[in-house]
Amino acid sequence: MDKPVIGVVGLGVMGHSLVLNMERNGFSVVGFNRNKATGRAFMEGPAKGKRITITESDAALAEALDRPRCILLMVPAGDPVESVMRALEPHLEPGDVLIDGGNSFLLDTERRLKNLEAKGLNFIGMGVSGGEEGALWGPSLMPGGSRQGYDTLEPIMKAIAAKADDGQPCVEYMGPGGAGHYVKMVHNGIEYGDMQLIAEVYDLFRRGLGLSAAEMQAIFIEWDKTVLHSYLIEITAKVLGKIDEQTGKPLVDLVLDEAQQKGTGKWTSQNSFDIGAPVPTINAAVESRILSSLKEQRVAASKMLHGPSSNFKGSRQALIDAARDALYAAKITSYAQGMGMLTMASKEYHYDLKPGEIAKIWRAGCIIRADLL
Repeated sequence: MDKPVIGVVGLGVMGHSLVLNMERNGFSVVGFNRNKATGRAFMEGPAKGKRITITESDAALAEALDRPRCILLMVPAGDPVESVMRALEPHLEPGDVLIDGGNSFLLDTERRLKNLEAKGLNFIGMGVSGGEEGALWGPSLMPGGSRQGYDTLEPIMKAIAAKADDGQPCVEYMGPGGAGHYVKMVHNGIEYGDMQLIAEVYDLFRRGLGLSAAEMQAIFIEWDKTVLHSYLIEITAKVLGKIDEQTGKPLVDLVLDEAQQKGTGKWTSQNSFDIGAPVPTINAAVESRILSSLKEQRVAASKMLHGPSSNFKGSRQALIDAARDALYAAKITSYAQGMGMLTMASKEYHYDLKPGEIAKIWRAGCIIRADLL
């Protein structure tokens, strides 16, 4: 068998899904996981009988790959990326390509790129969107950094990426430096805004109209057949229809109203102030997540501050229609704010971002895919 054409470090949910995607598209893959039991379980399970091999050391991973080596890191952002890179570096040669596929902070990506370039290595910071299903069947990919590194990697990326309705793969070289991770950061900021808007419509329907989960599901199913058609509207309808097996109640009625965040939405807000980009919808969504985490304080306050009556006495259908139109308008503003921020960042950081190409690669695979793109 020819030497594997790409290595993947980190065989968690996203990592092993991407490995299976690559193999299904004709590429041999070698994987490595710090937790060796995870690697063996993957090899004995989903990877069994496929063009996939698992090594048990960094040196063995590097030796198993043809030159120039291409190694994709699918490990958590921050210290884990630093640790893996330090372990791999002694086994790499000039011309090899390292790709960070996690949600790393753009300044970390910029620093790593400069350090590796000085050693003759090509570094790519790549946003990956689509979750587990996207990673397995076709994600939206946002690579930036070394152009030479991307050119080496491009045939693999175009093969595994999601395909839009016109057959175009949802991957393009974003630009130099941290451009790839920057675009993914803003993607996630738009996602925050979109999810908050949907949550506010849910709250309006639940507390204002007193609609059940089943009634709301029917509305979102219909909305998904209109200009609102998008992954997040589609998945909202599915979530509203999910029944908890133990209680027999709608799962959404049992979910705690407390959201956490991984950092990319917060980074979007923080950076928007750095470059002077107005993104009020995204900022409001980040603030709402922070407020939601103050559960104990909110419960205490609600005992003293009751707020207005939630009784709605007007036309139910008129309110539903108004909510639909408001949601569509607000979704457009969330996307527009993100695109405006990308344009301003491109000038600030000399990324040469092309909003039209970014919109094209967000048409399939990613979380914010929507007809309005």
